[in-house]
Amino acid sequence: MEHFQPIAEPIVLSTTFERAPDGSYPEGFEYSRDDNPNRRRFERSLTMLERGFDAAAFASGSAASMTLFQALNPGDRVVVSDDCYFGVRQMLDRIFSRWGLRIDYVDSADAGTLRTALREPAALLFIETPGNPRISVTDIRQAVEFARSAGALVACDNTVATPCLQQPIELGCDFAVHSTTKYLSGGDDAMGGAIVAAADSPVWQRIRFAQKQCGCIPSPFASWLTSRSLPTLELRITRQSETALRLARTLQSHPRIESVLYPFIDTHPSYETAKNQMRAGGALLSVQVKGGTDEAIAVSRKLKIFKRATSFGGPASLVEHRKSVEGPASKTPDNLLRVYVGLEPFEALARDFDQGLG
Repeated sequence: MEHFQPIAEPIVLSTTFERAPDGSYPEGFEYSRDDNPNRRRFERSLTMLERGFDAAAFASGSAASMTLFQALNPGDRVVVSDDCYFGVRQMLDRIFSRWGLRIDYVDSADAGTLRTALREPAALLFIETPGNPRISVTDIRQAVEFARSAGALVACDNTVATPCLQQPIELGCDFAVHSTTKYLSGGDDAMGGAIVAAADSPVWQRIRFAQKQCGCIPSPFASWLTSRSLPTLELRITRQSETALRLARTLQSHPRIESVLYPFIDTHPSYETAKNQMRAGGALLSVQVKGGTDEAIAVSRKLKIFKRATSFGGPASLVEHRKSVEGPASKTPDNLLRVYVGLEPFEALARDFDQGLG
């Protein structure tokens, strides 16, 4: 293929690459499961955004988390934020516990609880901050300090904050984990996940080996779509954070709202921690409607601009009753609605909630 030096990245769909006459691969590509030009470009871009050593891209955020846990050993102890993504908890409880991982869930936003949990040796501390969907905030520096005393590596799911608002590796974490399906792809049209490593290590080498040998990789097109969205990430998340903060403050005073959960409003229990480690509060918040399940779902039904759908990170604002997704064993309150603020104007979103609550 001729090298045209295009400004827009081309998509390379080939599954295999030609050897040179001497049997080598001059461009470093042999087989697309092992590596692909679009995937490599995305991994390098994410490495720079998270200020890490290297990154590995996967077919989904769940595949990224799965590969991280697979890199541990049977019998290893894992301490996990209890406000982590519900799918991660399902994965740990129904798959990895059978494989021999010992899993302890803790309120990682509570320093005393986390310190106590890490008095016993552990292989990994897995935190998600801000948490999803209860928007809890874990003090990353403090978590790293506690983890080191237990001999544990630290992985932070940075999906909700994005590397534009929070830098887990600079705060001491060994890994930053992402569902790139969300803000990084930014268009509700590309599934993916990623792990960024702070440094080379035996665990990182096992993650890279599993990525190549097990094949949980994003397609060239998904990698291309995600890379295409990265230049606008900071603009999008900055605008969305401003709108989300205004909406959170507006909803705080509504008589039908019991509470608003958002890191950058001063009623949040970890407000000072959030201000110390995040540049802005992000575009995800949760509201608790006065009443229970029926009242919360009734509000979501009346919203017009906010679409009732799972996920977040794209241009459209979304709302979801999480307890009905997660089931009765979930700690998510019955009256909680997770609210994702997209790119629509604040005035339109505020009016939509006003009529939805009316």
